[in-house]
Amino acid sequence: MTRRFSPETADIATALALLTRIPVRASFTRSAEAAWAFPLAGLAVGLVAGAVATIAGWLGLGAGMIAGLALAALVITTGAMHEDGLADCADGFWGGFNRARRLEIMRDSRIGAYGVIALILALLLRFTALSTLAHDDLIVTAMIASAMLSRAALPYLMALMPPARSDGLSVTTGRPPRDAASLGAVVAFMLSWLVVGFAPTVAAASAVVVTTYVAARIAKTKIGGQTGDVLGATQLITEIAALTVFSAL
Repeated sequence: MTRRFSPETADIATALALLTRIPVRASFTRSAEAAWAFPLAGLAVGLVAGAVATIAGWLGLGAGMIAGLALAALVITTGAMHEDGLADCADGFWGGFNRARRLEIMRDSRIGAYGVIALILALLLRFTALSTLAHDDLIVTAMIASAMLSRAALPYLMALMPPARSDGLSVTTGRPPRDAASLGAVVAFMLSWLVVGFAPTVAAASAVVVTTYVAARIAKTKIGGQTGDVLGATQLITEIAALTVFSAL
């Protein structure tokens, strides 16, 4: 009989430990079930970056500097784990000619040309969107909402796609119940609604869904499933998608 899913407060600490470098005392016995709290980890990351952006604004810095400092805060708070995932996926997906070779490349700690290009593009796109948002005094709310919405995509990938490897972070974490993924999506949507409003949330969430689907199809074609790197890369590109929507509205 399948055990009924029930969220626990301790899941928030687990999500923070898994997705950020914020020091917390966490248990990993419910790593999969804690996936519903991934958007709350995003909330924490967004609040840290938002505080940096706010202080930079108080100091009278320009939009570019505010955006750059906020971007640095986003990267530092997560330990650049999502950037690392994007680089590994870019190198593996387009540097290997078969599934085994792609997975081998993704485990290589060295970065290749595809990874460098992917990182440069990702940083440039985020910086451009954040600069636009900073100029319009919307950077704090947009960062918080995009951080939550992008992390709500990860439990669905974990639940619906099989691990591409027999070991690794994705396997040890496990596959979350679909109820956990759905709860995470509701949490992210409702909190984003409170922060940026209903219409912007719907537009950004739609962009996240489409981007997640594309990322999942590419991962399925290239390596047959998901890995920790795929999850990290998906978070990053869906965050870019959400920020792009917010900056265009």
